[in-house]
Amino acid sequence: MGIYEELEWRGLIKDVSDPVLREKLNKGGMTFYIGTDPTGDSLHIGHFSSFLICKRLKDAGHNPIVLVGGATGLIGDPKPDSERPMITYETVNHNFECLKSQLTNLFGCEVVNNYDWSKDLNFIDFLRDFGKFFNVNYMLNKDIVARRLDAGITYTEFSYMIMQALDFWWLNQNKNVTLQVAGQDQWGNITAGIELCRKKSQKEVYGFTMPLLTKSDGSKFGKTNGKAVWLDINKTSAYEMYQFFINSEDSKVIDYLKFLTFLTKEEIEELEEKNNTQPHLREAHKALAKSVITFLHGETAYNQAIKISEALFSGNIKALTADEIEMGFSELPSIEGHDMTLVDALIEAKLASSKREAREFIKNGAALVNGEKVTDEAFMISKDVAIEGRFVVLRRGKKLYALVKF
Repeated sequence: MGIYEELEWRGLIKDVSDPVLREKLNKGGMTFYIGTDPTGDSLHIGHFSSFLICKRLKDAGHNPIVLVGGATGLIGDPKPDSERPMITYETVNHNFECLKSQLTNLFGCEVVNNYDWSKDLNFIDFLRDFGKFFNVNYMLNKDIVARRLDAGITYTEFSYMIMQALDFWWLNQNKNVTLQVAGQDQWGNITAGIELCRKKSQKEVYGFTMPLLTKSDGSKFGKTNGKAVWLDINKTSAYEMYQFFINSEDSKVIDYLKFLTFLTKEEIEELEEKNNTQPHLREAHKALAKSVITFLHGETAYNQAIKISEALFSGNIKALTADEIEMGFSELPSIEGHDMTLVDALIEAKLASSKREAREFIKNGAALVNGEKVTDEAFMISKDVAIEGRFVVLRRGKKLYALVKF
């Protein structure tokens, strides 16, 4: 099947500006762009599901350009319920450099900044050269604006659509871009850009959107315990990402495989069969984790995530390095390390409520230090027993853990 049909099968096409796009995508040779504003210093897994279109279309013979909006990021696109807080120039510039490096490393494509062609455009020229092409009624009917009318929308936010349309026009004029791809929430901005190119330059350009990746309840995909799953390994470790995917919903894991991996139709259908008949094996989840982590961080990081997971599952804590313990137990309650008895350590770490209870746990073999049972209540917790002199892992029973940090 052609790339268009593959994207359809993966569920990656939502809105299309013109049916002729099927033939154009299957033929190859288009220069297209996808963009994001530098609101953070890393992309997260929700972005990843969209930006993989760079590689998918590049492999099909198209030329990707990624736009990181240094100008639009200073304005902020309208949120459904409120105005975005303004970001400083310094923060936007810092975030742009971080995202440029990340995107270049991941996809090897050209990265551009719309600040470069927006910074010298004065207000009068903006109104004369671009504003005159936009009918206010046309803009009010766009979903991205209409959803804010009751709550109120500032002129700054209202102008965002024109700025993004200007990007499409500029890239068409200067980079021969004839296609914009984005998430479905950007459809109004895409069509505004298509109209601007047609009216201002009499150029035919195209656009399509991809569905947003969601959980079964409709909420956005890509958060765990309220925190985003970042693509930067220093913000979300390979182990944390592995746990996120392994624990993803059974009912959605096949969708995630289609959106987030390059596994073939046959491979995914085989995993779907296993997910339906042997869900306890979590074969689909493991394949998802391996594909994404290996793509983002390499095989070494993936193998380290597996090692940490297996060691924690088996209780073989001493098989881990201090760095691996730090990754695997990043969410654990922790206490500052100092010389103390195991009894005192259990109390300080809130694994026991009293000395009597702590002694009972130790006597019954329910207290473990670095994965090993300790039945001596006078056992000393110190830097000498810490793994690499940094961490002692305390465990009470099967599931209650705490970390002592030296």
